[in-house]
Amino acid sequence: AQAGWLQHDFGHLSVFKKSSWNHIVHKFIIGHLKGASANWWNHRHFQHHAKPNIFKKDPDVNMLHIFVLGDTQPVEYGKKKLKYLPYNHQHEYFFLIFPPLLIPVYFQIQIISTMIRHRFWADLVWAITYYIRYFITYIPFYGVLGSLFLLTFVRFLESHWFVWVTQMNHIPMEIDREKHRDWLSSQLAATCNIEQSFFNDWFTGHLNFQIEHHLFPTMPRHNFWK
Repeated sequence: AQAGWLQHDFGHLSVFKKSSWNHIVHKFIIGHLKGASANWWNHRHFQHHAKPNIFKKDPDVNMLHIFVLGDTQPVEYGKKKLKYLPYNHQHEYFFLIFPPLLIPVYFQIQIISTMIRHRFWADLVWAITYYIRYFITYIPFYGVLGSLFLLTFVRFLESHWFVWVTQMNHIPMEIDREKHRDWLSSQLAATCNIEQSFFNDWFTGHLNFQIEHHLFPTMPRHNFWK
């Protein structure tokens, strides 16, 4: 999870003065330390920053008909009688679907298919080095099945961590269709901050300062509080 916040820093070019250095370290951290794709992350995350909480433009609010978000989407689904799931119970099944399955299932399928479909071969090589290192390390102790179980369990825990941090500072805010606001207003309408503390700063990778991060996405995170 902390490697996730770290790759986020390099992905936003907020560590080194040279962009090329940030890109190289970003690929190493997200690829070799996490087994994911830098290009996949960039494509998703930059859309999110450009149009946060806007349906069909921010992939982070694309819930695949599993959840309805904001004030207007539930009304639209009700008028069109779209009922893929019992949305009046989504506050209950949220805990069974979103936090446990996002990273171990949905993101893993999306990452692998994206790398192959778009021919991100360099990212695929980085990800393969992650799995080689992981299985060389753990198969002698736990065997193949045990290592797979450990990997799935760790990602299951990470997924809960990731979901709580990324949703708490966006989902409470306005989620709607494109309103063609100016950039500053659109960022402020979609972000909120969480109380600052030593633990919260560490637990969230300083993304408890979500407003500052969206207004100044290349700013090093330790300066957000200023």
